[in-house]
Amino acid sequence: MKTSNFIMLLVLMVSTSLFSQTQKDKEIIRDAEIAKAEFIKINKEIAPQLKSATAYVLFPNVGKGAFIVGAASGNGAVYQNGVLIGLASMKQLDLGLQAGGETYSEMILFETEEAFNRLKTNKLELTAGASAVALQSGEAIKAKYADGIAVYVLPKAGLMIDASVGGQKLEYIPLNN
Repeated sequence: MKTSNFIMLLVLMVSTSLFSQTQKDKEIIRDAEIAKAEFIKINKEIAPQLKSATAYVLFPNVGKGAFIVGAASGNGAVYQNGVLIGLASMKQLDLGLQAGGETYSEMILFETEEAFNRLKTNKLELTAGASAVALQSGEAIKAKYADGIAVYVLPKAGLMIDASVGGQKLEYIPLNN
């Protein structure tokens, strides 16, 4: 084997291993695309919002359980200008009158680069003041941006009685790590 061919093969192997995604990452990305299609199917207002947003993150499978103290978590895919650029994780903690369990999909849209930079620098926390639009079949609702961020939630399964306060902490993981 020529030295130049060996070097090319070595570069290809190293770059493939550095930028390859785990099976779990691939499932998150696939599930995020399915969730995106479901959000658009239920609410036609979302497609133009996605096109005009600076970026968005889709958490396709968020699980939440609570009995007075509640916790939720999920993993998602991050898109900028419609292109996948990373992954994200979300953790939530609530305290108050709540009981039950549920699963849902969550989509967070970023109207501005400044708002998106808060996610990219891991400084984004959504508090109880951040209102999410909960979608039901056949609704056409446009989420309102607050501080450059709009949130949609699509219930999937479960039953939750909830009158609590808390917040979400998000972490961004670039794909080219």
